Amino acid sequence: MWSRQRRGAGLGGRGVEELRARRREREAALRKARRQEQLVSKRLLREDTTAEEGGQDGAEIVPDPLSEDEVLELLRGVQRGSEDRKRSLSCLRWALRNKETQQKFVRLEGSIRTLIGLFTSSLADMQMEAARCLHELSHSSDPAVAEACLPVTSYLLTYLSGHSVEFTELCLYTLGNLVVESEAVRKQLLPQGVIPVLASCIQSPHEAVLEGLGYVLSQLLQAKEAPTEIIPHTANTALLSLGALPALTSLLLDLASEIPEDAPEGLELLICPVLRCLSNLLAEETGCEVQIQDERLLIALFLILQCFLQQHPFIIQECLWLLNNLTADEHFFCSALLSLDLLPALLQLLPCSQMASVLVLTILCNIAEKGPAYCQQLHQQPALPLLLPTLALPDPKVVGQCLELLHLLFLHWPEAAADFVRQGGHQALEQHQSIPELQERAQALLDIIGQPLGASAFSPCHAMLSAFS
Repeated sequence: MWSRQRRGAGLGGRGVEELRARRREREAALRKARRQEQLVSKRLLREDTTAEEGGQDGAEIVPDPLSEDEVLELLRGVQRGSEDRKRSLSCLRWALRNKETQQKFVRLEGSIRTLIGLFTSSLADMQMEAARCLHELSHSSDPAVAEACLPVTSYLLTYLSGHSVEFTELCLYTLGNLVVESEAVRKQLLPQGVIPVLASCIQSPHEAVLEGLGYVLSQLLQAKEAPTEIIPHTANTALLSLGALPALTSLLLDLASEIPEDAPEGLELLICPVLRCLSNLLAEETGCEVQIQDERLLIALFLILQCFLQQHPFIIQECLWLLNNLTADEHFFCSALLSLDLLPALLQLLPCSQMASVLVLTILCNIAEKGPAYCQQLHQQPALPLLLPTLALPDPKVVGQCLELLHLLFLHWPEAAADFVRQGGHQALEQHQSIPELQERAQALLDIIGQPLGASAFSPCHAMLSAFS
C-alpha cells in the first residue's frame, strides 16, 4: 500500500508539471482576452460633472451637433485675439462633447494646431481651457479623432512636470485615453520617452497625479504590444527599477485604509486604475517577478471588495484579477490568504458572476497547486460544500475550472476525494458525462473517486493527464 507521501510523489512528477504548464497557457489566454476587452475603457474628467468611466450610465448631457459653419465660427472665435477668446474656447469645449461635432472639428484645417498653440501658451486660463478641449477629443471612440491628436502627445509629456496638479492630472488622463484608442499614438509615445517620463511621476506626492499615472500605465500595459515593446520579457525597465510596484502598492494601501463607511461616489474610479496597473505589472506576460510580499495588500483588497461589492460589482473582477496574479506563482500570498482567514470571504464571491466564479476557482487552483499542506487547509475550510452547487451550474467555463480544482485537491489530498463522495459528489460529476468539453475530465475524476483510498495512484494517472490537457 502506498503511503500518502509516496502517492503524492507518484502523481506529482513530470505529469503534474505538464498539467501545470497547460493550465498556465489557458490562464494566459484568459488574461490576453481580458486585456483586449479592457482597451475600450476610458476616463473623462470634467469640472462640472462627476468623473465617470466610459460606457457607464450617468447624468451626462450631450449637446446637439453643430453644423460645419457653426464649428468653423467657433474655431475663428478661438483664433481671434479678442477678449471673447476664452468664451469661444469654453463654448467649443461644450460642443466637443458631441461625437459628430468632434469629427467636424478635427477635419477643419488648422483646428488641432490652434488648440496646441493655446495649450502651450503662457496664459494659464487659456492653457487649461485648451487642455480640456483636447481631453474631450481624447474621449472620442473614433480612431480618426485620436490620430488627429497625434501632434499633441509630445506636449502632453512635457507638461507632466507642470506647475498645477489639476493640469498634470488632466494631461495624464488625456494621454491614457489616447493610448486606449490608437496604436499609432502608442507607437509615437514610446520613442518620445513615455515610460521614463511616467516613471518620474511616481515621485509625485499628490494622490491625484499617482492615480492618473496608474490609469495611463494600466492602459499601456494592456496594449497588445506591451509584452514586446513596452515591458519586454528580457528588459529591466526603468519603470520597475524606479519602484513602480512598491509605490502603487503603497498607494493602494493608503486608499483602502481611508475608505469611509459611506464611500463617496467616484472613489471606485480612483481605485480601479491602481488595481489594474498592479495586476498588469504582476502578470506573467510582462516577465515581472513578484517584488512585493506584504500581507496588508490582501487585507486592502478585501476591504475594497467589502466596500464596493453591492454598488460597483465591476470592482470584484479587478480585485480578483490582482489576487490571481499575486497567488499564481507565489507561496507567500497563498499562505497569507489562508493564515489571515480570508478564504471564507473569497468563497462568498463564487456566485457573484460568471467571471467572478472562474477567477475565484482559478485562485483556489493557485493555492491547491502549492501541494498537500495547502490542499489540506482548503479541505478543512468550507470549500467542498460550495463546489457541489458550482458543478450544477450550466456554464461550461465555470464547471471546467471547478473540475480543475477538484483534480488538484484529489491529487494532493486524497481524503478530499472521499469526503467529496460522501457529500454526493459522484452524482454531481455524472451529470457532465454527456457534455463534450467536460466529459473526459468528469470521467477521469469519477475514476479517481472510485479508487480505494490506499490504492496505487498510478492506475488513473494516464487518464487524468489526457483529460486535463
